[in-house]
Amino acid sequence: MFTNSTEPTLLAEAHHRDHAIVEQVIADLKSSALGHFPSGRMNANAAWLTCAVIAHNLARAAGVLAGGQLAKARTGTIRSKLINIPARVSSTARIYTLHLPANSRRETPFMIMFDAIQAPPQAA
Repeated sequence: MFTNSTEPTLLAEAHHRDHAIVEQVIADLKSSALGHFPSGRMNANAAWLTCAVIAHNLARAAGVLAGGQLAKARTGTIRSKLINIPARVSSTARIYTLHLPANSRRETPFMIMFDAIQAPPQAA
């Protein structure tokens, strides 16, 4: 590692790794919602950025809840394998049911995520 920092080596390496993580998040956001950024209006940019970050965080949380390879996957992968699933929604008496295709490869991660959301909170 080469640096002109006066910090101790371990601290400088930690800062370098933190910077790399931030760069990955920015690249992930640019490949999704921030690809349509900026607008000519400042308030529209602020609203779009807020919505983009919220959507990014929700997608990452869904990936972590689904577990497996999706826990560390990029947002586009989570969106294609977990969020954009082919399903049919039906409703009876204000109860909505999501019908997933039989033997779908996307069913298992979706059900793991759904069960984690529905489970009671664990004791600390």
